[in-house]
Amino acid sequence: MTRAFVFPGQGAQTIGMGKALSDAYPAARAVFDEVDAALGEKLSTLIWEGEIETLTLTQNAQPALMATSVAALRALEAEGFGLSGVAFVAGHSLGEYSALCAVGSLSLPDTARLLRLRGLAMQAAVPVGAGAMAALLGLDFAAAAEVAAEAAQGEVCQAANDNDPAQVVVSGHKAAVERAVEIAKAKGAKRAILLPVSAPFHCALMQPAAEAMAEALAGIAIAAPVVPLVANVRAEAVSDPETIRRLLVEQVTGSVRWRESVEWMVGNGVTGFWEVGAGKALSGMIRRIAKEAECKAVGTPEDIAALKG
Repeated sequence: MTRAFVFPGQGAQTIGMGKALSDAYPAARAVFDEVDAALGEKLSTLIWEGEIETLTLTQNAQPALMATSVAALRALEAEGFGLSGVAFVAGHSLGEYSALCAVGSLSLPDTARLLRLRGLAMQAAVPVGAGAMAALLGLDFAAAAEVAAEAAQGEVCQAANDNDPAQVVVSGHKAAVERAVEIAKAKGAKRAILLPVSAPFHCALMQPAAEAMAEALAGIAIAAPVVPLVANVRAEAVSDPETIRRLLVEQVTGSVRWRESVEWMVGNGVTGFWEVGAGKALSGMIRRIAKEAECKAVGTPEDIAALKG
């Protein structure tokens, strides 16, 4: 089997995630310790004992989900399931940073600090309440993009996440996104629902955050990944460090081309996907994109034990 490791994005966070891995694997515990040290605070305490509302704040959720993913990878490596048999890695939005840390492009402390900054910059880019995101279910990307264009009416409304064949997320000004919900329903969407997010990610309104990330990334060492990254904004594999640096900036305002990324990996021989970290959202999307592919979510010691079975 040709395998890809994929890393979840925002929305997968739960209180307690990664705790069992940390207790069972010293290498996983070391990840949380290193992230705590890099941020100068006990993020691990928030992840395991805090309030979900605080964990869900973008500046906390992003480094927390990355730490959980990298801890899961270290646990996998401890059991002999490392990157040696992996053809590609990919991550959904912030999960791209988890992927780059996993394959040695970014150091763990740098990744934690970049994601803290990314979360703060994305939150600061648009006043709270001025933006929104909505999931359009039952429309493909082309139809959702048409809905977004019709809803914009001089404001920003863009197709932000092409998640799977029947789930596209639009992002932009609140009134425009609300118009998109109504237009989508009129055009036959099964459901169109506003999402409980704190900012309109992956659209032109995030330009201030993109500029902040460009400045931050300019001073960060990026190495060639030991396994190629399938980048969100290109939906194909990249390995050149300067290309990766540029695409991480573009990713802030660009669409997450997840459906195309999975299709590209399948087209290049991938038959199995392991979702490394919290939750199972990506596995669900992948099953709808590539029905023949094998999907496994790996986020607990029990998940890893099942791999050995």
